[in-house]
Amino acid sequence: QAQLVESGGGLVQPGGSLRLSCAASGKIFGFYAMEWYHQAPEKAREWVATVYTTGGTNYATSVRGRFTITRDNAKNTVSLEMNSLKPEDTAVYYCRYGGTNDWGQGTQVTVSS
Repeated sequence: QAQLVESGGGLVQPGGSLRLSCAASGKIFGFYAMEWYHQAPEKAREWVATVYTTGGTNYATSVRGRFTITRDNAKNTVSLEMNSLKPEDTAVYYCRYGGTNDWGQGTQVTVSS
């Protein structure tokens, strides 16, 4: 059974940084692209970034140049380094095995002064 556990969220001031991590188990990690999504209050869940099995990456326009997604196939983890955070980045952040409906429980990120 697939399991994803996100961590690293918290409260940060505008312009600050956070690093989110997602520990994955239950599937062959190296076979899947890994993705981060976020969901702000009363809004639909939105895609943020993808790291492919090749290590290539893709980002939503709103985060490109500020966020960096990486994967560690030896540790079955995917991370999201978030810099220059803005209040509009406030959301619950989720990781997902690409192309599946396997989600973690999410981690809250709040950007506020």
